[in-house]
Amino acid sequence: MSDETKDTAPADPGTRVEGAPAAGDPAHAQAPLRESPHVYFLGAGPGDPGLMTMRGADLLAAAGVVVHDERIHDDILDAYLPTAARRIDAAELGTSATTRGRRLATLAQEEGVVVRLVPYDGVLFSTTTDEAAAVHRGDVPFEIVPGIGLSAAVSAYTGTPLTTNRVRSVRFVEAGEQSHVDVSKHRNTGHVLMGSPQEMTAGIRALLADGWDPQTPALIAANVSTISQLTIETALGAAPDRIAEEIADEHLTVLLGQGIAARSELSWFESRPLFGWQVLIPRTKEQGADTSEVLAEFGAVGTVVPTIAIQPPRTPQQMDKAIRALVDGDYQWVGFTSVNAVRAVRMRLANLGLDTRSLAGVKVAAVGGKTAEALGEWGIDPDLVPTAEQSARGLAAIWPEFDDEGGFNRVLLPRADIATEVLVTGLTERGWQVDDVTAYRTVRAAPPPAPVRDAIKGGEFDAVLFTSSSTVRNLVGIAGKPHPTTVVACIGPATAQTARDHGLRVDVTAPEANVGALIDALVADARRMRDEDLAAGLAPLRPSQKRRSRSRRS
Repeated sequence: MSDETKDTAPADPGTRVEGAPAAGDPAHAQAPLRESPHVYFLGAGPGDPGLMTMRGADLLAAAGVVVHDERIHDDILDAYLPTAARRIDAAELGTSATTRGRRLATLAQEEGVVVRLVPYDGVLFSTTTDEAAAVHRGDVPFEIVPGIGLSAAVSAYTGTPLTTNRVRSVRFVEAGEQSHVDVSKHRNTGHVLMGSPQEMTAGIRALLADGWDPQTPALIAANVSTISQLTIETALGAAPDRIAEEIADEHLTVLLGQGIAARSELSWFESRPLFGWQVLIPRTKEQGADTSEVLAEFGAVGTVVPTIAIQPPRTPQQMDKAIRALVDGDYQWVGFTSVNAVRAVRMRLANLGLDTRSLAGVKVAAVGGKTAEALGEWGIDPDLVPTAEQSARGLAAIWPEFDDEGGFNRVLLPRADIATEVLVTGLTERGWQVDDVTAYRTVRAAPPPAPVRDAIKGGEFDAVLFTSSSTVRNLVGIAGKPHPTTVVACIGPATAQTARDHGLRVDVTAPEANVGALIDALVADARRMRDEDLAAGLAPLRPSQKRRSRSRRS
């Protein structure tokens, strides 16, 4: 069968980050913003936007001005901040905490409410208190809203307990030359060091000079809770060299203590089968958002490259005629084979000032659950939805035979400009007269930006998900062929054959024609590759990393 007509659904264009509370949702309502002027110091958490507190999400959603640290908070701001809000780099307010605090007070007097987004919990080893004191001296009220602490996040996301049945206390150390801890007094204490790579190197050397055993287990962590999370398990004496060799300028956390031994059982985050994978999704922007969310559950980052755009039919007269016949009650059934078809009919009726009452007495079929959901949002409960194969073939298999006693036998199929012969043939064989009408067109999208094209051809993506033959043709046409090391995953045999026809090696073919099965098949292949690497005594690498390793050896 063709892989073109199946049940896929665009996500709401306002799709938020997985786990993030919906701003303005009454169920998540927090105390309203204070009267202006007012400064809110808001802890951003460890990095994952989904770990932002509900109070923090509400503050950002209502913010007009946000002061933030460069680069650290970009994902947080993109997830929660209104596009109209003003963003200010904290460095523009001054180099000292006191100066920034004075400028924050002035800014609040000028602008009203200001949110100062600060790293991690916003309190431990931060300048928040110094800035807040300066705001207070400027006669401007303030609040400190803490975020999830970095130490707790490092413990959770690396699977390293800070306390055990023998370690009953934790010592937090600001890394640097001043990091002196008498090891003889703290043998059963967990230690957490925080700082830049340079500060961490100086701090570790200070500990070694104080008599710490160079063989003390140490865990180095950076970018915790994000897809870029990096952990290095090493000995304390070797840590400075590992930091110099493997870490650039990320903020680091180093854990010392007995809890490191528990990582083999508790390291859940980096053990996800697609952790760190960059996956290319050549779909519409709306459809790709849903796929990205599913991939994130397995640890991957999805990059959507639109390969098609939805446009009205070139000759809308046929669709207009069908809509009039639908309103006049000339059809016994209308079958929707995609969410876009639902939207096209809905828009046509709305343009005529009509709504769902125009479909009274008409039976409605949906190709699958996503299309049924789109109908439900329109207030229509479909009469027929396949529960097994959610595709044109699956819908044809369960469509009832025409009964001469049932009256007229006309069926309307509003569709894309891609043929639906499977469904048309199936209905015709059952005695129905089918009006197969083009409701919208799919056209090739514009090429993606040059950096994305270079990444596709250069092997920066670990995998690509092809959900139809058209996505193969269009991606190759607008961006070029994926690199040979990129895992090519196809939703069905027809799509796989199209990929081969374009010179691609197909690594994964879904056993069922749906996106969930496609992702499951990719996960299974990733696990297979990991097991093969481990069996060969090799450190498991992503496809893009294997490509870079070969390049370095060459």
